[in-house]
Amino acid sequence: MAEPIRALCDELIKAVNVMMEAESSQTYRLEALKFIEEFKEKSPFCVECGLQLAEKSQTAVVRHFGLQILEHVVKFKWNDMAPQEKLQLKNCTMGLLSGGTHPILQEECHVKDALSRIVVEMIKREWPQHWPDMLKEMEALTAMGYQRLLCFGLCFFFFFFSPGTFSYSALPNIICQIKLPFFSLQAKAHWRVGVATLNTLAGYIDWVALVYITNDNCHLLEILCLLLSEPELQLEAAECLLIAISRKGKLEERKPFMVLFDEVAMNYILSAAQSSGGIVERRYTFLKRLCQVLCALGSQICSLVGSDFEVQVPLNLDKYMEALFAFTTHPSQLLRSSTQMTWGNLFRHDILSKDTVVGQMAIKYLRAARISLVKTGFPSKNDCPGCEFSRVDFDSDEDFNCSFNSFRAQQGEAVRLACKIVPFEAFQIAREWVQYQICTPIDTGNTTSKTEKGLCSALSLTAVQWDAMTFFTESVLGQLFKILEKEKIPIDEGMELLQMVVNYETRDPLILSCVLTIISTLFPFVTHQPHFLPQVLFKIFPSITFELVEECKAPRTRAVKNLRRHACSSIIRICRDYSDFMLPCFDMMYEHVKKLFSSELLLTQMEKCALMEALILISNQFKDYNKQKAFLKELMAPVTAQWLSEEMKSVLLDPATFLAYVGADQVISDADTEDQMGINRSRISFCVNTILGVVKRARWPANPEEAKAGGFVVSTISDGAPIYRNPCAEPLQALLPNLFALIRTQNNLFLPENINRLSKTFTRVYEIMDVEKNFALGIPQPLLDAYDSSAYRNIAERMQGFFSSLYDNCYHMLGNAGPCMQQDFYAIEGLAEQIVGSAFTHLDSVPDHRLRPLQLVMSCPHDYYDSLLNPLLGPLFTYLLQVTLTSYTISGSMWLTNQTVTLQCFHMSHSPFHTGTVFLFIFYFIFCLGDEEMVSMESSQGIQMNTPSDELSELGKCLLQSEDIYMTLLTICFNSLSWKDTINCQRCASVLCWTLLKQVLGCNLLPDAVTWLYTSVLKGLQMHGQHEGCNAALTQLALLIYESLRPRYSELRFIMNQIPDIHVEALEQFDQKTIQSTVSKAGEKKKREQFKRLIAGTVGKPLGQQFKKEVHIRNLPSLFKKPKPTRDILENTDTPFEA
Repeated sequence: MAEPIRALCDELIKAVNVMMEAESSQTYRLEALKFIEEFKEKSPFCVECGLQLAEKSQTAVVRHFGLQILEHVVKFKWNDMAPQEKLQLKNCTMGLLSGGTHPILQEECHVKDALSRIVVEMIKREWPQHWPDMLKEMEALTAMGYQRLLCFGLCFFFFFFSPGTFSYSALPNIICQIKLPFFSLQAKAHWRVGVATLNTLAGYIDWVALVYITNDNCHLLEILCLLLSEPELQLEAAECLLIAISRKGKLEERKPFMVLFDEVAMNYILSAAQSSGGIVERRYTFLKRLCQVLCALGSQICSLVGSDFEVQVPLNLDKYMEALFAFTTHPSQLLRSSTQMTWGNLFRHDILSKDTVVGQMAIKYLRAARISLVKTGFPSKNDCPGCEFSRVDFDSDEDFNCSFNSFRAQQGEAVRLACKIVPFEAFQIAREWVQYQICTPIDTGNTTSKTEKGLCSALSLTAVQWDAMTFFTESVLGQLFKILEKEKIPIDEGMELLQMVVNYETRDPLILSCVLTIISTLFPFVTHQPHFLPQVLFKIFPSITFELVEECKAPRTRAVKNLRRHACSSIIRICRDYSDFMLPCFDMMYEHVKKLFSSELLLTQMEKCALMEALILISNQFKDYNKQKAFLKELMAPVTAQWLSEEMKSVLLDPATFLAYVGADQVISDADTEDQMGINRSRISFCVNTILGVVKRARWPANPEEAKAGGFVVSTISDGAPIYRNPCAEPLQALLPNLFALIRTQNNLFLPENINRLSKTFTRVYEIMDVEKNFALGIPQPLLDAYDSSAYRNIAERMQGFFSSLYDNCYHMLGNAGPCMQQDFYAIEGLAEQIVGSAFTHLDSVPDHRLRPLQLVMSCPHDYYDSLLNPLLGPLFTYLLQVTLTSYTISGSMWLTNQTVTLQCFHMSHSPFHTGTVFLFIFYFIFCLGDEEMVSMESSQGIQMNTPSDELSELGKCLLQSEDIYMTLLTICFNSLSWKDTINCQRCASVLCWTLLKQVLGCNLLPDAVTWLYTSVLKGLQMHGQHEGCNAALTQLALLIYESLRPRYSELRFIMNQIPDIHVEALEQFDQKTIQSTVSKAGEKKKREQFKRLIAGTVGKPLGQQFKKEVHIRNLPSLFKKPKPTRDILENTDTPFEA
């Protein structure tokens, strides 16, 4: 027997060497792997070969492989082994632990790990019933040297992290007994033993009861703080501390954590935080963990101080904040950003924020923010100490930039909160910084602009300092005017600062853009001294027409274009927020705008529209319907004439004419060729943007009395609420037919015959913009030199931007027309037919990324639900059902056939990349069905889920009266449960499906319909049941359906019988109780648990678990006497479903 085993071992050694040698070919490596796997599965000599290969005479690689064979035997063959074979393998393994390894400094770590894993697998299967002396045997090993003590620690480490079927109830007592001896041994043993001990302890600290961590006045945590000063053990000690302090639980259980604020513990933490150290991986990792410890400790103190457990502000809070501040001022960008949320929590706390120590630290924090807000430390540079740390933490400058932007947003919030604590000091710090930047000469550094000498680029030293100062000043002054009473605002200092900013002169567009931001931020001071207003306006207006080189026809750089756009936005912002204050300057502004409009070359069409919007915002303060209407007619006269001209009508009505007019059918061979048709595109854009600006900005007075006095009220509704008229309604009504024609033409552009009309230069102009694509995919935008490049690199990009913005703006106009014009819009004869004939034309050809929500639905008065919304939304819902079914069917089949879905090889309207847009579109409308409290719409965050309501809104009730609309919505919701979209599955299951279905529970549903509904829910469980949120929502939905419909439909019982591995007797009992409906409210929780167990067979496995070989661990004999069996299989209670 020994000779065959020796020969087999030789073959295994050769196979292992072939697999591990870099020179081995792929073919040989696969053959060796196949031989090894067949040996482990089929050979009866696994134990013998494994033990022989694990001998100390073998190489480390071979020994590790031999131990893996033994682990495989225990995991997959243990249940089939005889008791004597198990005992022999156990004894041999313990023999390896006691004498089968090299000394601690010579033995390879992976060999020790592999040996420990074997012991763990046997413990999981045999302890404590069949191996009661396990702890004594392991304890005896610890007296045999450091190596055995290390293996002992590794065994318990893997014991925690290995999944098993044993009970952990006895382990907290064991850990409580062994953790302190571990630490007493560390002072004498090698540091590797200490590291293994701490790693083992970390595994248990994560889940044992908090009482075992905090007993003896948190002596364990004090020891861990002491170890922070030991370089060899500080990292593992910090990880243990982090796990302990991050624990959740009852506040009274976490109260002992305050012992860490004692003098000794906090001194060790502060010393470790302030100790210097360069880029050494282990040291830097330790600093990251210690920073997390401080942040977790901050969360604990914020929760405990001010709670019902009488926790006072700790005496050493100043030392804690000094330690946290050390990381806030660290060169590492990652460490800086990690502390910002904790600072926000401290400054926001009701009690801590009033402490004098926190107030002093707030001032210190604000001064430090002047350094940390400056965007430096890019991994590609070497201009500051942070660059070295950034090369460790970030893969590229783009990644750093993304992280820095997030950090700046968090620090901005912390600065605003600190300003609430020390507002006057914050204002002085911001004032000093502004004055310093104004007095400091511009330093372009090594990163000057490529287009003009002497100008800054985005990363020039002066540019990043001005940018940081601008952000800081905005954050401070934005809070100052909110929190201070009018009498306490430092008006004189503010006006002095504003005068200094207005007098500052520069020709650098990046710096000038920052100056505009500062002026807008300081503008509230002007309201206290109105005579200064003209100076501010005369400072802003030249930036609207800014040029680096006068009368230069070269394309403007992005920096110049952004400056001009910024100036326009500043004017709009001032006119929006201070329209009544700006009213006396209206005539002066109007004349100045007319003068600018008189020159075709001074302003772009977009800038003209922006200035018109500013004038419209001021005109809203006329509070005279006729005067405002006359002004709007005069302002829109050129646009109206151009929009209603015969030439424009012919262009907007015919796709071929439209493409020729904008130049999309022309072949451009030379990229530098002048764009002859650019003027035509600008005319269309100018008309559309102007109309959109009027629709968005023209309004009646907010005060009902002023509106009535000014002639804006035409009548009242039944409840007495006024019905307003908009002064822009009459001029806009004449422009709507051409708008509908343009929308219809744009949809027709996606037809094959019109796509073929595009020249080869513009074949991709209908595709999604690269900026939008990268944003959806999470790809950061290129950072360097972005401000030196032109806005569009070539004519194809300009054409693509034109089509994209034109499509968006048309739908913005259509969506805002309802809230703007109200009954003057909704009462248009045949409005539904016009929208269906334009916006819904050839939707099957329109790419998904072009679909936009119709916001006019949300503002539609109840009187127009039947005449407008029913004929409008019916065909829309039907189309959306078709397109989503097609998208998910095709994408699912491509996953099954292992095809690659890319934007290049797959049609836009069927790519899963775009189905997110369709889902947002669907849910936008479907959520209209619920009560207004169910959903809130926010442009920045999309759809926000709130508490569902049992009642439908008036719109929902109206739509559900249409059987076609109702069935379409029901089909969308229940179909989406099994689509490969976890988020939408949970939305539908938790909010929509039951809200829709319960409307028809009292009706006579077809058995096939009931079967389909219930099966759809079970399919959703099969697809998404492994996700906890989806599982809970789908299980609750299935239970509601089964309870409501099972008494009338026996088909549901037939479906349940087909669930894999269902307990028939348990199902029978549950079914009878459901039919009898004898469940009390107290038994609802048990009933849900019973139902969840019944349908557990429908829950699908995650993809990573579907092809994994299962490990079966048999149950050990019970340590306790079993209770007497009951008659009820489902529950050990005599009363069904009762608590």
